[in-house]
Amino acid sequence: MTALSLRALNRALLDRQFLLARTDRTPLDVIGRLVALQAQEPNWPYVGLWSRINGFTRAELTALVEDRKVVRSALLRSTQHLTAADEFLRMRPLLQPVLDRTAGSSYFTRNRAARNSATGHGTGLDPASLVAEGLALLGGRTLPRRELARQLAERHPGHDGRILAGEVELRTPLVHDPATASWGSWGNRSAISVTPAEAWLGRPVAAAATGDGEAAKELIRRYLAAFGPAGVKDVQAWSGLTRLGEVVATMGAELRRYAGPGGAELFDLADAELPDPETPAPARLLPAFDNVLLGHADRTRIIDDKDRPRVMPGSARVLPTFLLDGRVRGTWSLDAGTLRLAPFRPLRAADRAALEQEAHRLLPFVDGTTVAHDDRPATT
Repeated sequence: MTALSLRALNRALLDRQFLLARTDRTPLDVIGRLVALQAQEPNWPYVGLWSRINGFTRAELTALVEDRKVVRSALLRSTQHLTAADEFLRMRPLLQPVLDRTAGSSYFTRNRAARNSATGHGTGLDPASLVAEGLALLGGRTLPRRELARQLAERHPGHDGRILAGEVELRTPLVHDPATASWGSWGNRSAISVTPAEAWLGRPVAAAATGDGEAAKELIRRYLAAFGPAGVKDVQAWSGLTRLGEVVATMGAELRRYAGPGGAELFDLADAELPDPETPAPARLLPAFDNVLLGHADRTRIIDDKDRPRVMPGSARVLPTFLLDGRVRGTWSLDAGTLRLAPFRPLRAADRAALEQEAHRLLPFVDGTTVAHDDRPATT
């Protein structure tokens, strides 16, 4: 097997994520190539596309959401993602066991087992009944999540309606309405409205994946096109699925094998090309939860292990970052119009200038007014 260096893996990832050079492809094409964009906060996918697409405007993505060509919903790793509507209808059944596993965690099961505060007895809530009741309350229409929670709590005293509504959203395909799935004020929005996916899109979710593994093979192909070369643990970390090694073993000659740093076995599409590891990588500002930071179990191709706690400080947060020479070298934030750059270590003068130039380009897109740095001095 050909051995790949960490730098070779880095340049391959950046190339497939449109971070070595911005692309002229349409936003829908780019979202399709990336499979899905993490969308815990609706504004961040816009920044991710701005960093990847020449001349991207916010109106382009908003139009895709309003036209029902792109949806926001729970998907990979049971977290909110933006994905093409057709992709969502195909992927959701394959990933449903992952969402069910999350919905079966103690956070949700404790709530369903809670006792009626008036009678002192449990109400016998089970997942299937809860989903059926949630769908009946929605009635194929858009409803604020807090209203769904209120009605569920009203029917089941002693249970937290917000947790019940969250479980319904995990166990059955619901999508967010455009008002809460597209650009708006910064910060997580509490007034999310949800609609059954089939009612919103006017066509059915695909049938559950069959035992032949074809759906899983297709997901692996799509993953490698966006994140490869990578190992089995990487695609499992990205998707939340397990036992994918068994699927990879059946894919034979359509995959090429490599040896990664340290000798780990990596896979890639047989016809996928790798860029020259010496290809220059431009300065880039990435949104919170960007794909390149969450697409692998082994993230050393993009960020040093010692720096991960600075970017992922806990409470499921992944901060906005910037790349220099293809690697995460610091974080950035936006507060009251000020885009503040916070490098982990002093920067070379040339890197500082390139980073500041990219930050100034981003300012009008995020409605910022000025770029500032922390007090770490630049070095030559």
